[in-house]
Amino acid sequence: MIQYIKIQKMAPVQRTSVLLFLGFIFAFQMNVYAQTDDFIEFTGTIVSGKTGKTLEYASISLVGSNISTVSNSEGEFSIKVPLDLRTNNLLIAYLGYNNKEVSLESLGSGKTRIELTESIEQLREVNVTTRDPEKIVREAVARIKNNYTDDPLIMTAFYRESISKGKKYASLSEAVVEIYKQPYTSNVEDYARLFKSRKSTDYKKLDTLVLKLQGGPYNTMRFDIAKNKSLILDEESLKNYSFSYANLTNLNNRPTHIISFRQLPSIEEPMFYGKLYIDVQSYAITKVDISLNLENEALASRFFVKKKPSNAEVTPTVANYQIDYRENNGRWFQSYSRLELGFKVNWKKKLFNSNYAVNIEMAITDWKNNTEGISLKNSEKLRSNVILVDKTSGFTDPDFWGEYNIIEPEKSIENAIDKIQRKLK
Repeated sequence: MIQYIKIQKMAPVQRTSVLLFLGFIFAFQMNVYAQTDDFIEFTGTIVSGKTGKTLEYASISLVGSNISTVSNSEGEFSIKVPLDLRTNNLLIAYLGYNNKEVSLESLGSGKTRIELTESIEQLREVNVTTRDPEKIVREAVARIKNNYTDDPLIMTAFYRESISKGKKYASLSEAVVEIYKQPYTSNVEDYARLFKSRKSTDYKKLDTLVLKLQGGPYNTMRFDIAKNKSLILDEESLKNYSFSYANLTNLNNRPTHIISFRQLPSIEEPMFYGKLYIDVQSYAITKVDISLNLENEALASRFFVKKKPSNAEVTPTVANYQIDYRENNGRWFQSYSRLELGFKVNWKKKLFNSNYAVNIEMAITDWKNNTEGISLKNSEKLRSNVILVDKTSGFTDPDFWGEYNIIEPEKSIENAIDKIQRKLK
């Protein structure tokens, strides 16, 4: 696993700048639909039927197709549907809730809240043969070759990254990328092609600091732990953790083990802790919620920081990772990833610290089998050390994405985009 921050000083006439390089190994409330000649766009909000609370990062997929998206942090979503599939249903899935199908025809032009019901009662009737947490995890690892796709895929994905200081956004980049997904049994790394992208930047909001994220979509692609087992799941890594049985929940309308884990007390190197969600019947790992242990600040800083000015101290404060998998015909693949990173920068002889947040998310919105073995030339591949914000042109009109599915921006991001655009003009 490689993660690092490179911090450098600019020329005296310029501001001091920080370059943040991270390379990882490892609905809108009013439901209105927009129609073009090729597709219809539907929007809505996913909420809990019991509490009315909006449900963030719920999975929304079009039945009978490979088209999907996720709700944003306010439960809002939009999905663009080809005209020939406009009579299909949407399938909504969320952890701890029963799946729900709704017809697109029922989502007219009025206000629509899609309510999900909790599945606690059904789980009480589930018989589980074993609750030995480490045994469950090892069985899940042993079944990766059977549970995950053994075909090469070409995936369409929407990718977003944002960098902010406090509540002020300084950089927003979005892209549609093609991912050439290799079989889960293959040692060949996945790679990507940049298809379409845009950005807004206003580095003045970062005062004396400029942070840039390196790696772009590869930050999420390489965090597919079922494929890149060395992150947590290979034999050497498993020896470093203790496991406990946390709970039984419902995911994708199936009973699911929740296994908690954390590094052994004798290990000083920062490692991961969190939860693995493992399907009771198939032992497929269907969801991962983990964090990097940042208790030892000195070691954690060396883990992230490669080079910095002598008068700056950079400390990671948050390192959270979410990975969701989707099933198709008994085989699973990574469908959504979210990374939340936080850093505190303390300049010597300055009274106050500065706090910065990096948020990254990627959703697979469509895919197909790569039966013809299509591959890209090296010149067409997105470089694994890409800095997307430097490679991308400016922000454009709302119709920029056309028929491609994206994750609806949160209202705070929408406001930030508007402010940045006004200032840049």
